[in-house]
Amino acid sequence: VQLQASGGGLVQAGGSLRLSCAASGRTFSDYGMAWFRQTPGKEREFVAAIPWGVGMTNYADSVKGRFTISRDNAKNTVYLQMNSLKPEDTAVYYCAGQYYGRAGALSRAYAYWGQGTLVTVSS
Repeated sequence: VQLQASGGGLVQAGGSLRLSCAASGRTFSDYGMAWFRQTPGKEREFVAAIPWGVGMTNYADSVKGRFTISRDNAKNTVYLQMNSLKPEDTAVYYCAGQYYGRAGALSRAYAYWGQGTLVTVSS
């Protein structure tokens, strides 16, 4: 599956952004999807995940209550709604896919990755 992330940009602290990740090439509904983020000099960090089929979403503690992951299988797209943004949320955000994934937080479990979209939160 090919993934294309979009929606990043510059926003003030306290603001909101919605990231999108469009998938193509395979049956999107068969894939668990996730968002990770990375800042220079740091390892890629788990943000949120949503399973294929029915199941619970999964969030990093740092974003719980502020970020929401969702998917629209008819549009082959996964979203990350980010509210109450903080400067520490500044990063390149990547979407990732795992065949029959169950919303795990380990990046090595995801075989498919988008190109990343930059989110900058100013204080």
